[in-house]
Amino acid sequence: MEAGFLKIAHHRERPNAKYYIYKIFQDFIELNGDRLYGDDPSILAGIATLNGVPVTIIGQLKGRNLQENLKYNFSMSRPEGYRKILRLMKQAEKFKRPVICFVDTYGAYPGKEAEEHGQGSAIAHCLMQNMYLKTPIVSVLLGDGGSGGALALCTADKVGILEYATLSVVSPKACANILWKDSSRELEAAILLKMEAKSLLELGAVDKILLEPEGGAHLAPEKMADIIYRFLTDEIKCCMRIPIKKLIKQRIQKFSIIGQRFLIENNKLKSF
Repeated sequence: MEAGFLKIAHHRERPNAKYYIYKIFQDFIELNGDRLYGDDPSILAGIATLNGVPVTIIGQLKGRNLQENLKYNFSMSRPEGYRKILRLMKQAEKFKRPVICFVDTYGAYPGKEAEEHGQGSAIAHCLMQNMYLKTPIVSVLLGDGGSGGALALCTADKVGILEYATLSVVSPKACANILWKDSSRELEAAILLKMEAKSLLELGAVDKILLEPEGGAHLAPEKMADIIYRFLTDEIKCCMRIPIKKLIKQRIQKFSIIGQRFLIENNKLKSF
Protein backbone atom coordinates (compact mmCIF):
# COMPACT_ATOMS: atom_id res chain seq x y z
CA MET A 1 0.00 0.00 0.00
CA GLU A 2 1.48 3.33 -1.05
CA ALA A 3 1.88 6.23 1.36
CA GLY A 4 -0.44 8.43 -0.72
CA PHE A 5 -3.28 5.89 -0.63
CA LEU A 6 -5.11 7.40 2.34
CA LYS A 7 -4.56 10.96 1.12
CA ILE A 8 -6.35 10.14 -2.13
CA ALA A 9 -9.16 8.34 -0.30
CA HIS A 10 -9.68 11.38 1.96
CA HIS A 11 -9.08 14.14 -0.60
CA ARG A 12 -11.50 16.99 0.07
CA GLU A 13 -12.50 17.16 -3.61
CA ARG A 14 -13.24 13.45 -3.91
CA PRO A 15 -16.75 13.09 -5.43
CA ASN A 16 -19.41 11.97 -2.99
CA ALA A 17 -22.61 9.98 -3.45
CA LYS A 18 -24.65 13.08 -4.29
CA TYR A 19 -22.40 13.85 -7.25
CA TYR A 20 -22.68 10.35 -8.69
CA ILE A 21 -26.43 10.08 -8.09
CA TYR A 22 -27.21 13.27 -10.00
CA LYS A 23 -24.60 12.51 -12.68
CA ILE A 24 -25.70 8.94 -13.38
CA PHE A 25 -29.47 9.18 -12.79
CA GLN A 26 -31.04 12.21 -14.49
CA ASP A 27 -34.55 11.62 -13.09
CA PHE A 28 -33.76 11.12 -9.40
CA ILE A 29 -36.60 11.91 -6.97
CA GLU A 30 -35.54 12.25 -3.33
CA LEU A 31 -37.59 10.65 -0.54
CA ASN A 32 -37.24 11.71 3.10
CA GLY A 33 -38.06 10.57 6.61
CA ASP A 34 -38.18 7.36 8.63
CA ARG A 35 -41.91 7.68 9.44
CA LEU A 36 -41.07 7.43 13.13
CA TYR A 37 -38.82 10.24 14.36
CA GLY A 38 -37.44 12.40 11.56
CA ASP A 39 -35.11 12.67 8.59
CA ASP A 40 -31.35 12.21 8.46
CA PRO A 41 -29.68 14.39 5.79
CA SER A 42 -26.57 12.17 5.82
CA ILE A 43 -28.60 9.60 3.85
CA LEU A 44 -29.65 10.71 0.36
CA ALA A 45 -32.29 8.29 -0.92
CA GLY A 46 -35.01 8.09 -3.51
CA ILE A 47 -36.13 6.55 -6.79
CA ALA A 48 -34.86 6.89 -10.35
CA THR A 49 -34.35 4.87 -13.52
CA LEU A 50 -31.22 3.21 -14.88
CA ASN A 51 -31.52 2.58 -18.62
CA GLY A 52 -35.29 2.53 -18.24
CA VAL A 53 -35.26 0.22 -15.21
CA PRO A 54 -36.87 1.75 -12.07
CA VAL A 55 -34.44 1.54 -9.14
CA THR A 56 -34.21 2.65 -5.51
CA ILE A 57 -31.06 4.58 -4.66
CA ILE A 58 -29.52 4.99 -1.20
CA GLY A 59 -26.36 7.00 -0.66
CA GLN A 60 -24.30 7.93 2.39
CA LEU A 61 -23.12 11.52 2.11
CA LYS A 62 -19.71 12.88 3.01
CA GLY A 63 -19.31 16.66 3.05
CA ARG A 64 -16.72 18.49 0.98
CA ASN A 65 -16.55 21.58 3.20
CA LEU A 66 -17.31 22.50 6.82
CA GLN A 67 -20.92 23.49 6.11
CA GLU A 68 -21.67 20.19 4.40
CA ASN A 69 -19.83 18.19 7.06
CA LEU A 70 -21.99 19.75 9.75
CA LYS A 71 -25.16 19.14 7.71
CA TYR A 72 -24.26 15.49 7.09
CA ASN A 73 -22.85 14.98 10.61
CA PHE A 74 -19.45 14.11 9.11
CA SER A 75 -21.09 11.17 7.25
CA MET A 76 -22.06 9.49 10.54
CA SER A 77 -25.72 8.53 10.24
CA ARG A 78 -28.15 8.49 13.14
CA PRO A 79 -30.85 5.85 13.79
CA GLU A 80 -33.43 7.72 11.71
CA GLY A 81 -31.06 7.44 8.76
CA TYR A 82 -30.90 3.66 9.03
CA ARG A 83 -34.66 3.48 9.53
CA LYS A 84 -35.04 5.51 6.33
CA ILE A 85 -32.87 2.91 4.62
CA LEU A 86 -35.10 0.14 6.00
CA ARG A 87 -38.24 1.91 4.78
CA LEU A 88 -36.94 2.38 1.26
CA MET A 89 -35.59 -1.16 1.07
CA LYS A 90 -39.02 -2.57 1.90
CA GLN A 91 -40.64 -0.19 -0.56
CA ALA A 92 -38.22 -1.36 -3.26
CA GLU A 93 -39.10 -4.99 -2.49
CA LYS A 94 -42.82 -4.21 -2.71
CA PHE A 95 -42.51 -2.62 -6.15
CA LYS A 96 -39.77 -5.03 -7.32
CA ARG A 97 -37.20 -2.28 -7.84
CA PRO A 98 -33.49 -3.20 -7.67
CA VAL A 99 -31.60 -1.31 -4.95
CA ILE A 100 -28.39 0.63 -5.60
CA CYS A 101 -26.30 1.73 -2.61
CA PHE A 102 -23.41 4.20 -2.44
CA VAL A 103 -21.29 3.60 0.67
CA ASP A 104 -19.13 6.36 2.14
CA THR A 105 -19.06 6.76 5.92
CA TYR A 106 -16.62 6.81 8.82
CA GLY A 107 -19.20 4.79 10.74
CA ALA A 108 -22.54 5.20 12.48
CA TYR A 109 -22.87 8.13 14.87
CA PRO A 110 -21.67 6.90 18.32
CA GLY A 111 -23.39 9.55 20.44
CA LYS A 112 -25.51 8.90 23.54
CA GLU A 113 -28.63 10.25 21.84
CA ALA A 114 -28.21 7.85 18.92
CA GLU A 115 -27.98 4.89 21.28
CA GLU A 116 -31.08 6.06 23.13
CA HIS A 117 -32.95 6.20 19.82
CA GLY A 118 -32.00 2.63 18.88
CA GLN A 119 -28.84 2.93 16.78
CA GLY A 120 -27.70 -0.68 17.22
CA SER A 121 -31.16 -2.07 16.56
CA ALA A 122 -31.62 0.01 13.40
CA ILE A 123 -28.32 -1.20 11.92
CA ALA A 124 -29.02 -4.82 12.89
CA HIS A 125 -32.41 -4.66 11.17
CA CYS A 126 -30.75 -3.30 8.02
CA LEU A 127 -28.35 -6.24 7.97
CA MET A 128 -31.08 -8.79 8.56
CA GLN A 129 -33.53 -7.28 6.06
CA ASN A 130 -30.95 -6.88 3.31
CA MET A 131 -29.88 -10.50 3.57
CA TYR A 132 -33.40 -11.68 2.69
CA LEU A 133 -34.64 -8.75 0.58
CA LYS A 134 -36.58 -10.07 -2.42
CA THR A 135 -34.98 -7.78 -4.97
CA PRO A 136 -31.43 -7.35 -6.32
CA ILE A 137 -28.99 -5.18 -4.34
CA VAL A 138 -25.81 -3.68 -5.80
CA SER A 139 -23.46 -1.54 -3.71
CA VAL A 140 -20.50 0.69 -4.56
CA LEU A 141 -17.86 1.70 -1.99
CA LEU A 142 -16.87 5.27 -2.85
CA GLY A 143 -14.48 6.23 -0.06
CA ASP A 144 -14.58 5.23 3.59
CA GLY A 145 -16.41 2.06 4.53
CA GLY A 146 -16.43 2.29 8.28
CA SER A 147 -17.70 -0.45 10.59
CA GLY A 148 -21.38 -1.42 10.88
CA GLY A 149 -22.41 1.94 9.47
CA ALA A 150 -21.03 0.86 6.11
CA LEU A 151 -21.91 -2.82 6.43
CA ALA A 152 -25.59 -1.85 6.65
CA LEU A 153 -25.39 -1.06 2.92
CA CYS A 154 -22.78 -3.63 1.90
CA THR A 155 -24.96 -6.70 2.38
CA ALA A 156 -25.53 -6.87 -1.37
CA ASP A 157 -25.55 -9.33 -4.24
CA LYS A 158 -22.65 -7.46 -5.86
CA VAL A 159 -20.24 -5.03 -4.23
CA GLY A 160 -17.95 -2.83 -6.29
CA ILE A 161 -15.17 -0.79 -4.72
CA LEU A 162 -13.33 2.21 -6.11
CA GLU A 163 -9.59 1.64 -6.34
CA TYR A 164 -8.75 3.88 -3.38
CA ALA A 165 -11.83 3.19 -1.25
CA THR A 166 -11.73 1.14 1.95
CA LEU A 167 -13.85 -1.15 4.13
CA SER A 168 -12.93 -1.94 7.72
CA VAL A 169 -14.24 -2.51 11.22
CA VAL A 170 -12.46 0.67 12.37
CA SER A 171 -10.70 3.63 10.78
CA PRO A 172 -6.90 3.27 10.52
CA LYS A 173 -6.38 6.36 12.67
CA ALA A 174 -8.61 5.00 15.42
CA CYS A 175 -6.90 1.61 15.14
CA ALA A 176 -3.46 3.24 15.50
CA ASN A 177 -4.66 5.09 18.57
CA ILE A 178 -6.01 1.90 20.12
CA LEU A 179 -2.98 -0.28 19.37
CA TRP A 180 -0.09 2.14 19.75
CA LYS A 181 -1.54 5.40 21.14
CA ASP A 182 -0.09 7.02 18.04
CA SER A 183 -2.43 8.24 15.26
CA SER A 184 0.53 8.98 12.97
CA ARG A 185 0.85 5.21 12.37
CA GLU A 186 -2.48 5.07 10.51
CA LEU A 187 -0.90 3.75 7.28
CA GLU A 188 0.64 0.86 9.21
CA ALA A 189 -2.75 0.17 10.77
CA ALA A 190 -4.42 0.30 7.36
CA ILE A 191 -2.06 -2.39 6.05
CA LEU A 192 -2.76 -4.66 9.03
CA LEU A 193 -6.51 -4.17 8.67
CA LYS A 194 -6.43 -5.33 5.01
CA MET A 195 -8.91 -2.57 4.27
CA GLU A 196 -7.79 -1.61 0.75
CA ALA A 197 -9.49 -2.82 -2.42
CA LYS A 198 -7.00 -5.54 -3.41
CA SER A 199 -7.11 -7.28 -0.01
CA LEU A 200 -10.90 -6.98 0.17
CA LEU A 201 -11.21 -8.65 -3.24
CA GLU A 202 -8.93 -11.50 -2.09
CA LEU A 203 -11.03 -11.95 1.04
CA GLY A 204 -14.25 -12.04 -0.98
CA ALA A 205 -15.69 -8.97 0.76
CA VAL A 206 -16.06 -7.18 -2.60
CA ASP A 207 -16.67 -8.50 -6.10
CA LYS A 208 -14.92 -6.01 -8.36
CA ILE A 209 -12.40 -3.18 -8.17
CA LEU A 210 -13.36 -0.09 -10.18
CA LEU A 211 -10.11 1.47 -11.32
CA GLU A 212 -9.92 5.21 -10.77
CA PRO A 213 -8.45 7.80 -13.16
CA GLU A 214 -4.74 8.33 -12.55
CA GLY A 215 -4.28 10.25 -9.31
CA GLY A 216 -7.79 9.55 -8.00
CA ALA A 217 -11.46 10.05 -8.87
CA HIS A 218 -11.34 13.75 -7.96
CA LEU A 219 -9.11 14.47 -10.97
CA ALA A 220 -11.63 13.11 -13.51
CA PRO A 221 -15.03 12.74 -11.79
CA GLU A 222 -17.03 12.42 -15.01
CA LYS A 223 -14.85 9.54 -16.16
CA MET A 224 -15.30 7.87 -12.76
CA ALA A 225 -19.06 8.36 -12.98
CA ASP A 226 -19.07 6.62 -16.37
CA ILE A 227 -17.12 3.66 -14.93
CA ILE A 228 -19.61 3.34 -12.06
CA TYR A 229 -22.53 3.66 -14.48
CA ARG A 230 -21.25 0.76 -16.59
CA PHE A 231 -20.66 -1.37 -13.50
CA LEU A 232 -24.19 -0.74 -12.20
CA THR A 233 -25.77 -1.34 -15.60
CA ASP A 234 -24.02 -4.69 -16.06
CA GLU A 235 -24.61 -5.97 -12.53
CA ILE A 236 -28.27 -4.94 -12.31
CA LYS A 237 -28.94 -6.60 -15.65
CA CYS A 238 -27.16 -9.77 -14.50
CA CYS A 239 -28.93 -9.92 -11.12
CA MET A 240 -32.36 -9.39 -12.66
CA ARG A 241 -31.92 -12.51 -14.77
CA ILE A 242 -31.57 -14.70 -11.68
CA PRO A 243 -34.75 -16.06 -10.01
CA ILE A 244 -35.19 -14.26 -6.69
CA LYS A 245 -35.06 -17.40 -4.52
CA LYS A 246 -31.77 -18.39 -6.10
CA LEU A 247 -30.44 -14.82 -5.78
CA ILE A 248 -31.17 -14.74 -2.03
CA LYS A 249 -29.58 -18.17 -1.59
CA GLN A 250 -26.44 -16.97 -3.37
CA ARG A 251 -26.39 -13.80 -1.25
CA ILE A 252 -26.54 -15.79 1.99
CA GLN A 253 -23.86 -18.21 0.83
CA LYS A 254 -21.60 -15.36 -0.24
CA PHE A 255 -21.59 -13.76 3.20
CA SER A 256 -21.29 -17.09 4.96
CA ILE A 257 -17.87 -17.86 3.50
CA ILE A 258 -16.18 -14.44 3.25
CA GLY A 259 -12.50 -14.78 4.03
CA GLN A 260 -12.45 -18.59 4.21
CA ARG A 261 -10.95 -19.16 0.76
CA PHE A 262 -8.20 -16.65 1.57
CA LEU A 263 -7.42 -18.39 4.87
CA ILE A 264 -7.35 -21.84 3.23
CA GLU A 265 -4.96 -20.65 0.52
CA ASN A 266 -2.70 -19.26 3.23
CA ASN A 267 -2.88 -22.50 5.30
CA LYS A 268 -4.66 -20.76 8.14
CA LEU A 269 -7.84 -22.79 7.88
CA LYS A 270 -7.89 -26.49 7.01
CA SER A 271 -11.55 -26.83 6.09
CA PHE A 272 -14.86 -25.01 5.93
